[in-house]
Amino acid sequence: MERPAWAPRSIDISVPSVSRMYDYYLGGSHNFEVDREAARRAMEFMPGLPKVMQANRAFMRRAVRFAAGEGITQFLDIGSGIPTFGSVHEVAQAAVPDARVMYVDHDPVAVAHSQAVLEGNEGADVLAADLRKPREILESPEVRRLIDLNRPVALLLVAILHFVEDADDPYAAVAELRQALAPGSMLVLTHAAYEGIPLPAERAEGAVDVYQRIRNPLIMRTRDEIARFFEGYDMVEPGLVPMPQWRPDTAPEDEDPYASSGFAGVGRTA
Repeated sequence: MERPAWAPRSIDISVPSVSRMYDYYLGGSHNFEVDREAARRAMEFMPGLPKVMQANRAFMRRAVRFAAGEGITQFLDIGSGIPTFGSVHEVAQAAVPDARVMYVDHDPVAVAHSQAVLEGNEGADVLAADLRKPREILESPEVRRLIDLNRPVALLLVAILHFVEDADDPYAAVAELRQALAPGSMLVLTHAAYEGIPLPAERAEGAVDVYQRIRNPLIMRTRDEIARFFEGYDMVEPGLVPMPQWRPDTAPEDEDPYASSGFAGVGRTA
């Protein structure tokens, strides 16, 4: 397998990556055949997976515009993935030119591509780090340079928590991040769930098994379990809802049924 110039030498390009699979679902070019093969296997069970990812991105853009409209100018996007058109820094800086955006991901391809995309952008940066170690994120020189934790921050955890197993205590990680944020900060979150998928759960489990086999378990939590991540936040209307129903730009009923797979919400600290 030939290694493209944009692929860091440190990565094993024979092993699928959820970041690169996500890039493939969105029609991106920063993925390998091993990623495309795994994504196609998952799509054999859930053919609407690209629609799910598109709904995630559309919600993220609406939520960023909402946060900017509420006066937030700092964005911390953990599990940011590979930048594509309409990424957080593009949306935030279009709304607020001096907005600051800190991307965090542990996938070397996501980090390397983010560095290339952000070159020359003084208001945005990327950090190689893991959500499961929030202290390392919060105390990093990159975050301290760009983000003032004494002022409100929009914390984005979009399509990331369902890749953190219960054994790694994602609730504690989210709580530690919340405790570091100033009053008036926001949590922007999406999470996969069986609820809303227009398929029998047994069939959807086939896609979940694909992620299990590539050693990136996909944890499908219930709505109540997802709501627990918002402890300490006041929910912004309309609450925790299927992604197309959160402050939609178009009528939700016009959306593909797969777009309602999983939940999205925004919370604000007092």
